[in-house]
Amino acid sequence: MQNHLSSALSTGVALIAALGMTSCHSGSSSTEAKAATVPSAQVASAQRGDISQILTLAGQFQPYQEVDVHPKVSGYMKKINVDIGDIVHQGETLAVLEVPELQAQLQGTVFQLKQSQEEITRAQHEVKSAEALEYALHAESERLKQAAATRPGLIAQQELDDAQAKDLNSQAQVDAAKATLAAAQQHAEAARADNQRVQALESYTTVTAPISGVVVWRYADTGALIQGGTNSNDSTLPIVRISQSALLRLRIPVPENDVKYVHIGDTLQVRVDAINRSFEGKVVRFTRNVNFETRTMETEVDVENKNLSIDPGMYANTALQLARVHNVVTIPVDAVVLNAQQRPTVYVLDAANRVHIRPVQLGIEGTKLAEIDQGVSPGDRVILGGQEKYREDEEVSPMVTTEPASETVQESGGMIDLKGEANGGNQ
Repeated sequence: MQNHLSSALSTGVALIAALGMTSCHSGSSSTEAKAATVPSAQVASAQRGDISQILTLAGQFQPYQEVDVHPKVSGYMKKINVDIGDIVHQGETLAVLEVPELQAQLQGTVFQLKQSQEEITRAQHEVKSAEALEYALHAESERLKQAAATRPGLIAQQELDDAQAKDLNSQAQVDAAKATLAAAQQHAEAARADNQRVQALESYTTVTAPISGVVVWRYADTGALIQGGTNSNDSTLPIVRISQSALLRLRIPVPENDVKYVHIGDTLQVRVDAINRSFEGKVVRFTRNVNFETRTMETEVDVENKNLSIDPGMYANTALQLARVHNVVTIPVDAVVLNAQQRPTVYVLDAANRVHIRPVQLGIEGTKLAEIDQGVSPGDRVILGGQEKYREDEEVSPMVTTEPASETVQESGGMIDLKGEANGGNQ
Protein backbone atom coordinates (compact mmCIF):
# COMPACT_ATOMS: atom_id res chain seq x y z
CA MET A 1 0.00 0.00 0.00
CA GLN A 2 2.73 2.36 0.90
CA ASN A 3 4.62 1.57 -2.28
CA HIS A 4 1.52 2.23 -4.31
CA LEU A 5 1.01 5.69 -2.72
CA SER A 6 4.62 6.59 -3.34
CA SER A 7 4.30 5.63 -6.97
CA ALA A 8 1.17 7.74 -7.33
CA LEU A 9 2.85 10.80 -5.83
CA SER A 10 5.84 10.40 -8.15
CA THR A 11 3.54 10.24 -11.13
CA GLY A 12 1.71 13.42 -10.03
CA VAL A 13 4.90 15.38 -9.56
CA ALA A 14 6.11 14.32 -12.97
CA LEU A 15 2.82 15.38 -14.52
CA ILE A 16 2.93 18.83 -12.85
CA ALA A 17 6.51 19.33 -14.02
CA ALA A 18 5.57 18.36 -17.51
CA LEU A 19 2.65 20.77 -17.52
CA GLY A 20 4.96 23.58 -16.23
CA MET A 21 7.48 22.97 -18.92
CA THR A 22 4.77 23.04 -21.55
CA SER A 23 3.45 26.36 -20.18
CA CYS A 24 6.90 27.99 -20.21
CA HIS A 25 7.60 26.89 -23.73
CA SER A 26 4.25 28.32 -24.90
CA GLY A 27 4.99 31.79 -23.31
CA SER A 28 8.43 32.01 -24.88
CA SER A 29 7.03 31.22 -28.29
CA SER A 30 4.37 33.95 -27.93
CA THR A 31 7.01 36.61 -27.05
CA GLU A 32 9.19 35.62 -29.95
CA ALA A 33 6.22 35.77 -32.31
CA LYS A 34 5.30 39.26 -31.11
CA ALA A 35 8.90 40.50 -31.51
CA ALA A 36 8.96 39.13 -35.01
CA THR A 37 5.93 41.27 -35.97
CA VAL A 38 7.41 44.62 -34.66
CA PRO A 39 9.58 46.21 -37.39
CA SER A 40 12.94 47.67 -36.50
CA ALA A 41 13.94 51.24 -37.34
CA GLN A 42 17.23 53.09 -37.33
CA VAL A 43 16.84 56.25 -35.24
CA ALA A 44 18.92 59.20 -34.07
CA SER A 45 18.34 61.88 -31.46
CA ALA A 46 17.80 65.56 -32.25
CA GLN A 47 20.62 67.65 -30.76
CA ARG A 48 21.76 71.24 -30.42
CA GLY A 49 24.70 72.22 -32.60
CA ASP A 50 26.10 74.51 -35.28
CA ILE A 51 25.91 74.41 -39.07
CA SER A 52 28.30 76.44 -41.22
CA GLN A 53 28.55 76.79 -44.98
CA ILE A 54 31.95 77.82 -46.33
CA LEU A 55 32.63 78.54 -50.01
CA THR A 56 36.19 78.01 -51.19
CA LEU A 57 37.16 79.94 -54.29
CA ALA A 58 40.25 80.81 -56.28
CA GLY A 59 40.82 84.54 -56.75
CA GLN A 60 43.33 86.68 -58.59
CA PHE A 61 45.03 89.87 -57.46
CA GLN A 62 44.58 92.97 -59.59
CA PRO A 63 46.19 96.41 -59.14
CA TYR A 64 43.89 98.88 -57.43
CA GLN A 65 44.48 101.23 -60.36
CA GLU A 66 46.47 100.86 -63.57
CA VAL A 67 47.17 103.91 -65.72
CA ASP A 68 48.71 104.40 -69.15
CA VAL A 69 50.54 107.74 -68.96
CA HIS A 70 50.23 109.83 -72.13
CA PRO A 71 51.68 113.31 -72.69
CA LYS A 72 49.19 116.05 -73.53
CA VAL A 73 51.45 117.50 -76.22
CA SER A 74 53.48 115.99 -79.01
CA GLY A 75 57.24 116.30 -78.98
CA TYR A 76 60.60 114.57 -78.88
CA MET A 77 61.62 112.60 -75.80
CA LYS A 78 64.34 114.70 -74.23
CA LYS A 79 64.72 112.59 -71.09
CA ILE A 80 62.98 109.62 -69.47
CA ASN A 81 63.69 109.02 -65.80
CA VAL A 82 62.05 105.65 -65.10
CA ASP A 83 62.14 102.08 -66.28
CA ILE A 84 60.26 98.82 -65.68
CA GLY A 85 60.01 97.92 -61.99
CA ASP A 86 60.73 101.42 -60.67
CA ILE A 87 58.61 102.64 -57.77
CA VAL A 88 57.28 106.15 -58.41
CA HIS A 89 55.28 108.62 -56.34
CA GLN A 90 52.44 110.86 -57.36
CA GLY A 91 53.74 114.08 -58.92
CA GLU A 92 57.20 112.67 -59.63
CA THR A 93 58.71 113.62 -63.00
CA LEU A 94 58.67 110.65 -65.34
CA ALA A 95 59.89 112.23 -68.58
CA VAL A 96 60.64 115.57 -70.24
CA LEU A 97 59.66 116.39 -73.85
CA GLU A 98 61.23 118.93 -76.15
CA VAL A 99 58.79 121.11 -78.15
CA PRO A 100 60.70 124.11 -79.63
CA GLU A 101 57.67 125.79 -81.22
CA LEU A 102 56.02 126.12 -77.83
CA GLN A 103 58.75 128.51 -76.67
CA ALA A 104 58.09 130.80 -79.64
CA GLN A 105 54.35 130.67 -78.97
CA LEU A 106 54.93 131.47 -75.33
CA GLN A 107 57.11 134.49 -76.18
CA GLY A 108 54.45 135.69 -78.63
CA THR A 109 51.75 135.53 -75.97
CA VAL A 110 53.98 137.41 -73.52
CA PHE A 111 54.43 140.21 -76.11
CA GLN A 112 50.67 140.36 -76.77
CA LEU A 113 50.00 140.55 -73.04
CA LYS A 114 52.43 143.47 -72.64
CA GLN A 115 50.93 145.23 -75.67
CA SER A 116 47.44 144.85 -74.28
CA GLN A 117 48.59 146.29 -70.95
CA GLU A 118 49.99 149.34 -72.78
CA GLU A 119 46.67 149.73 -74.61
CA ILE A 120 44.88 149.74 -71.29
CA THR A 121 47.25 152.43 -69.95
CA ARG A 122 46.72 154.61 -73.04
CA ALA A 123 42.93 154.15 -72.83
CA GLN A 124 42.96 155.10 -69.17
CA HIS A 125 44.80 158.36 -70.01
CA GLU A 126 42.29 159.10 -72.75
CA VAL A 127 39.42 158.60 -70.31
CA LYS A 128 41.01 160.97 -67.82
CA SER A 129 41.65 163.58 -70.56
CA ALA A 130 38.07 163.30 -71.83
CA GLU A 131 36.67 163.59 -68.32
CA ALA A 132 38.77 166.71 -67.63
CA LEU A 133 37.62 168.35 -70.89
CA GLU A 134 34.02 167.36 -70.19
CA TYR A 135 34.27 168.91 -66.71
CA ALA A 136 35.59 172.22 -68.09
CA LEU A 137 33.04 172.49 -70.92
CA HIS A 138 30.18 171.54 -68.62
CA ALA A 139 31.25 174.19 -66.10
CA GLU A 140 31.48 176.84 -68.85
CA SER A 141 28.02 175.93 -70.16
CA GLU A 142 26.55 176.17 -66.67
CA ARG A 143 28.12 179.63 -66.09
CA LEU A 144 26.71 181.00 -69.35
CA LYS A 145 23.27 179.65 -68.49
CA GLN A 146 23.41 181.26 -65.07
CA ALA A 147 24.55 184.61 -66.49
CA ALA A 148 21.82 184.56 -69.17
CA ALA A 149 19.22 183.81 -66.51
CA THR A 150 20.45 186.67 -64.30
CA ARG A 151 20.65 189.30 -67.09
CA PRO A 152 18.48 188.33 -70.05
CA GLY A 153 19.87 189.46 -73.41
CA LEU A 154 23.43 189.80 -72.11
CA ILE A 155 24.58 186.56 -73.84
CA ALA A 156 23.51 185.69 -77.33
CA GLN A 157 21.43 182.54 -77.76
CA GLN A 158 23.91 181.24 -80.35
CA GLU A 159 26.68 181.34 -77.80
CA LEU A 160 24.52 179.46 -75.29
CA ASP A 161 23.71 176.77 -77.86
CA ASP A 162 27.39 176.36 -78.80
CA ALA A 163 28.39 175.93 -75.14
CA GLN A 164 25.68 173.31 -74.56
CA ALA A 165 26.68 171.41 -77.73
CA LYS A 166 30.31 171.33 -76.63
CA ASP A 167 29.22 170.04 -73.22
CA LEU A 168 27.18 167.20 -74.75
CA ASN A 169 30.00 166.37 -77.16
CA SER A 170 32.50 166.13 -74.30
CA GLN A 171 30.21 163.69 -72.50
CA ALA A 172 30.09 161.52 -75.63
CA GLN A 173 33.89 161.62 -75.82
CA VAL A 174 34.08 160.38 -72.21
CA ASP A 175 31.77 157.48 -73.05
CA ALA A 176 33.84 156.66 -76.13
CA ALA A 177 37.07 156.73 -74.12
CA LYS A 178 35.55 154.40 -71.51
CA ALA A 179 34.41 152.02 -74.26
CA THR A 180 37.94 152.01 -75.67
CA LEU A 181 39.28 151.22 -72.18
CA ALA A 182 36.80 148.34 -71.79
CA ALA A 183 37.83 146.93 -75.18
CA ALA A 184 41.50 147.18 -74.21
CA GLN A 185 40.78 145.35 -70.95
CA GLN A 186 38.93 142.59 -72.79
CA HIS A 187 41.79 142.27 -75.24
CA ALA A 188 44.18 142.01 -72.30
CA GLU A 189 42.06 139.22 -70.77
CA ALA A 190 42.14 137.34 -74.06
CA ALA A 191 45.91 137.80 -74.27
CA ARG A 192 46.28 136.61 -70.66
CA ALA A 193 44.13 133.53 -71.34
CA ASP A 194 46.17 132.70 -74.42
CA ASN A 195 49.36 133.13 -72.42
CA GLN A 196 48.06 130.80 -69.72
CA ARG A 197 47.05 128.26 -72.35
CA VAL A 198 50.49 128.20 -73.91
CA GLN A 199 52.11 128.13 -70.48
CA ALA A 200 49.99 125.09 -69.63
CA LEU A 201 51.02 123.39 -72.86
CA GLU A 202 54.63 124.18 -72.10
CA SER A 203 54.23 122.68 -68.61
CA TYR A 204 52.87 119.51 -70.21
CA THR A 205 56.31 118.87 -71.66
CA THR A 206 57.15 117.66 -68.15
CA VAL A 207 55.25 114.39 -67.67
CA THR A 208 54.50 113.52 -64.04
CA ALA A 209 53.09 110.43 -62.33
CA PRO A 210 49.31 110.74 -61.79
CA ILE A 211 49.40 108.07 -59.04
CA SER A 212 51.93 106.34 -56.82
CA GLY A 213 52.83 102.85 -57.95
CA VAL A 214 55.17 100.65 -59.93
CA VAL A 215 56.19 101.12 -63.55
CA VAL A 216 55.08 97.86 -65.13
CA TRP A 217 55.94 98.77 -68.74
CA ARG A 218 57.88 101.39 -70.68
CA TYR A 219 56.97 102.25 -74.26
CA ALA A 220 59.36 105.12 -75.20
CA ASP A 221 63.08 105.84 -75.35
CA THR A 222 65.13 109.02 -75.46
CA GLY A 223 64.86 110.83 -78.82
CA ALA A 224 61.63 109.17 -79.88
CA LEU A 225 58.79 111.26 -81.31
CA ILE A 226 55.89 111.07 -78.88
CA GLN A 227 52.34 111.84 -79.96
CA GLY A 228 50.11 113.66 -77.52
CA GLY A 229 47.01 111.84 -76.31
CA THR A 230 44.23 114.28 -77.10
CA ASN A 231 41.22 111.95 -76.81
CA SER A 232 40.25 108.42 -75.84
CA ASN A 233 40.04 107.29 -79.47
CA ASP A 234 43.74 107.85 -80.11
CA SER A 235 45.76 104.71 -80.75
CA THR A 236 49.03 106.41 -79.79
CA LEU A 237 51.34 104.59 -77.41
CA PRO A 238 51.73 105.89 -73.85
CA ILE A 239 55.11 106.66 -72.31
CA VAL A 240 54.78 104.22 -69.40
CA ARG A 241 52.17 102.15 -67.59
CA ILE A 242 51.89 102.55 -63.81
CA SER A 243 50.27 100.00 -61.52
CA GLN A 244 49.07 101.02 -58.06
CA SER A 245 50.23 97.93 -56.18
CA ALA A 246 50.44 99.15 -52.59
CA LEU A 247 46.71 98.37 -52.44
CA LEU A 248 45.39 95.42 -54.44
CA ARG A 249 41.98 94.15 -55.45
CA LEU A 250 41.45 90.42 -54.90
CA ARG A 251 38.72 89.39 -57.33
CA ILE A 252 36.79 86.20 -56.69
CA PRO A 253 33.93 84.82 -58.84
CA VAL A 254 31.01 83.85 -56.58
CA PRO A 255 28.65 81.24 -58.14
CA GLU A 256 25.11 82.33 -58.89
CA ASN A 257 23.55 80.12 -56.20
CA ASP A 258 25.68 81.73 -53.49
CA VAL A 259 25.24 85.37 -54.52
CA LYS A 260 22.45 85.83 -51.96
CA TYR A 261 24.92 85.20 -49.14
CA VAL A 262 27.42 87.91 -50.15
CA HIS A 263 27.30 91.21 -48.23
CA ILE A 264 29.61 94.18 -47.82
CA GLY A 265 31.83 93.59 -44.78
CA ASP A 266 31.70 89.78 -44.89
CA THR A 267 34.99 88.27 -43.74
CA LEU A 268 36.91 85.59 -45.56
CA GLN A 269 40.18 83.76 -45.14
CA VAL A 270 42.80 84.28 -47.85
CA ARG A 271 45.75 82.02 -48.55
CA VAL A 272 48.52 83.07 -50.97
CA ASP A 273 50.57 79.92 -51.49
CA ALA A 274 53.14 81.65 -53.71
CA ILE A 275 54.46 83.65 -50.76
CA ASN A 276 53.24 81.33 -47.97
CA ARG A 277 51.00 83.99 -46.46
CA SER A 278 47.52 83.82 -44.92
CA PHE A 279 45.33 86.67 -43.71
CA GLU A 280 41.73 87.72 -43.15
CA GLY A 281 39.98 90.01 -45.64
CA LYS A 282 36.63 91.71 -45.99
CA VAL A 283 34.30 92.04 -48.95
CA VAL A 284 34.31 95.72 -49.95
CA ARG A 285 32.40 95.68 -53.23
CA PHE A 286 30.72 93.42 -55.76
CA THR A 287 29.28 94.00 -59.20
CA ARG A 288 25.64 93.14 -58.38
CA ASN A 289 25.62 91.54 -61.80
CA VAL A 290 25.89 87.86 -62.74
CA ASN A 291 28.04 87.15 -65.78
CA PHE A 292 25.93 85.59 -68.51
CA GLU A 293 28.60 83.10 -69.59
CA THR A 294 30.18 82.03 -66.29
CA ARG A 295 27.09 82.51 -64.07
CA THR A 296 29.27 84.12 -61.42
CA MET A 297 29.39 87.54 -59.78
CA GLU A 298 32.72 89.33 -59.42
CA THR A 299 33.42 90.14 -55.77
CA GLU A 300 36.37 92.21 -54.56
CA VAL A 301 38.48 92.30 -51.41
CA ASP A 302 40.94 95.17 -50.83
CA VAL A 303 44.34 93.90 -49.67
CA GLU A 304 47.09 96.10 -48.20
CA ASN A 305 50.40 95.45 -49.95
CA LYS A 306 52.69 98.18 -48.71
CA ASN A 307 55.80 96.01 -48.89
CA LEU A 308 54.82 94.87 -52.43
CA SER A 309 55.18 91.22 -51.44
CA ILE A 310 52.11 90.31 -53.51
CA ASP A 311 52.37 90.87 -57.25
CA PRO A 312 49.30 91.60 -59.39
CA GLY A 313 48.29 88.47 -61.25
CA MET A 314 49.04 86.13 -58.35
CA TYR A 315 46.38 83.63 -57.32
CA ALA A 316 44.89 83.18 -53.88
CA ASN A 317 42.61 80.54 -52.38
CA THR A 318 39.80 82.01 -50.31
CA ALA A 319 37.25 80.65 -47.84
CA LEU A 320 34.09 82.77 -47.69
CA GLN A 321 31.59 82.24 -44.87
CA LEU A 322 28.19 81.94 -46.55
CA ALA A 323 25.75 81.02 -43.78
CA ARG A 324 26.10 80.00 -40.15
CA VAL A 325 23.72 79.14 -37.30
CA HIS A 326 24.72 78.53 -33.68
CA ASN A 327 23.12 76.42 -30.96
CA VAL A 328 20.15 75.29 -33.07
CA VAL A 329 18.25 71.99 -33.20
CA THR A 330 19.87 69.68 -35.76
CA ILE A 331 18.93 66.27 -37.13
CA PRO A 332 20.41 64.15 -39.92
CA VAL A 333 19.10 65.06 -43.36
CA ASP A 334 18.07 61.41 -43.82
CA ALA A 335 15.36 62.01 -41.23
CA VAL A 336 13.58 64.60 -43.40
CA VAL A 337 11.13 63.48 -46.10
CA LEU A 338 8.56 65.30 -48.21
CA ASN A 339 4.89 64.46 -47.82
CA ALA A 340 2.27 64.41 -50.57
CA GLN A 341 2.04 68.21 -50.40
CA GLN A 342 5.83 68.43 -50.83
CA ARG A 343 6.27 69.72 -47.29
CA PRO A 344 9.09 68.50 -45.04
CA THR A 345 8.13 65.98 -42.35
CA VAL A 346 9.92 63.72 -39.87
CA TYR A 347 8.95 60.43 -38.23
CA VAL A 348 9.31 60.82 -34.43
CA LEU A 349 9.13 58.04 -31.81
CA ASP A 350 7.35 58.56 -28.49
CA ALA A 351 8.26 56.93 -25.17
CA ALA A 352 6.39 53.76 -26.19
CA ASN A 353 8.35 53.57 -29.45
CA ARG A 354 5.32 54.46 -31.55
CA VAL A 355 5.66 56.49 -34.75
CA HIS A 356 4.24 60.00 -35.06
CA ILE A 357 4.54 61.93 -38.32
CA ARG A 358 5.26 65.62 -37.74
CA PRO A 359 5.57 68.55 -40.17
CA VAL A 360 8.72 70.60 -39.58
CA GLN A 361 10.13 73.95 -40.60
CA LEU A 362 13.68 73.75 -41.95
CA GLY A 363 16.49 76.28 -41.63
CA ILE A 364 19.78 75.90 -43.46
CA GLU A 365 20.77 72.46 -44.69
CA GLY A 366 24.18 70.88 -44.91
CA THR A 367 25.22 67.65 -46.55
CA LYS A 368 24.64 65.61 -43.36
CA LEU A 369 22.62 67.79 -40.99
CA ALA A 370 19.57 70.05 -41.27
CA GLU A 371 18.48 72.86 -38.97
CA ILE A 372 14.96 72.45 -37.54
CA ASP A 373 13.26 75.74 -36.68
CA GLN A 374 9.99 74.16 -35.61
CA GLY A 375 8.53 70.67 -35.11
CA VAL A 376 11.31 68.79 -33.28
CA SER A 377 12.87 69.34 -29.85
CA PRO A 378 16.29 68.29 -28.54
CA GLY A 379 16.18 64.65 -27.44
CA ASP A 380 13.41 63.59 -29.82
CA ARG A 381 14.19 60.36 -31.65
CA VAL A 382 13.70 60.48 -35.41
CA ILE A 383 13.71 57.64 -37.94
CA LEU A 384 16.53 57.65 -40.49
CA GLY A 385 15.62 56.41 -43.96
CA GLY A 386 12.91 54.09 -45.25
CA GLN A 387 10.13 56.18 -43.70
CA GLU A 388 7.64 54.92 -46.27
CA LYS A 389 7.60 51.56 -44.45
CA TYR A 390 6.11 53.02 -41.26
CA ARG A 391 2.62 54.23 -40.38
CA GLU A 392 1.23 56.66 -37.83
CA ASP A 393 1.09 55.16 -34.29
CA GLU A 394 2.91 52.02 -35.43
CA GLU A 395 5.19 50.44 -32.85
CA VAL A 396 8.78 49.91 -33.92
CA SER A 397 11.94 48.49 -32.43
CA PRO A 398 14.48 51.35 -32.40
CA MET A 399 18.13 50.85 -33.25
CA VAL A 400 19.83 54.04 -32.01
CA THR A 401 22.82 55.44 -33.90
CA THR A 402 25.06 58.28 -32.78
CA GLU A 403 25.24 61.24 -35.18
CA PRO A 404 27.29 64.48 -34.91
CA ALA A 405 25.48 67.59 -33.68
CA SER A 406 27.43 70.11 -35.80
CA GLU A 407 28.68 70.32 -39.37
CA THR A 408 30.82 72.56 -41.53
CA VAL A 409 29.89 72.32 -45.21
CA GLN A 410 32.73 72.94 -47.63
CA GLU A 411 31.45 74.11 -51.02
CA SER A 412 34.13 74.50 -53.68
CA GLY A 413 33.91 76.98 -56.52
CA GLY A 414 37.44 76.22 -57.73
CA MET A 415 40.87 76.08 -56.08
CA ILE A 416 44.35 76.71 -57.41
CA ASP A 417 47.11 74.17 -56.88
CA LEU A 418 50.47 75.73 -57.68
CA LYS A 419 51.88 72.28 -58.34
CA GLY A 420 49.82 72.14 -61.49
CA GLU A 421 46.55 70.67 -60.33
CA ALA A 422 43.38 72.76 -60.37
CA ASN A 423 39.96 71.84 -59.06
CA GLY A 424 36.81 73.48 -60.36
CA GLY A 425 33.09 73.29 -60.00
CA ASN A 426 30.73 72.96 -57.05
CA GLN A 427 31.00 70.02 -54.77
